[in-house]
Amino acid sequence: MQATSFTYDSDTRTGSVLLDDGTPVDFDAAAFDAGGLRLLRPGQRVRIETEGEGGSLRITLVTLQTL
Repeated sequence: MQATSFTYDSDTRTGSVLLDDGTPVDFDAAAFDAGGLRLLRPGQRVRIETEGEGGSLRITLVTLQTL
């Protein structure tokens, strides 16, 4: 699934993305670390992997979207 980076805190390695429908979804440090990234800037397109649905949707991986 693709999304757009919305927020990122480099101290805690947590943040949020916006899904293509505009829904914000938070990610934790474990999801960020799983992607092997060093930093993330707002507006970057990212690839995410998720678990659950609706209110229990959880991001398990955040990495850069490559074409």
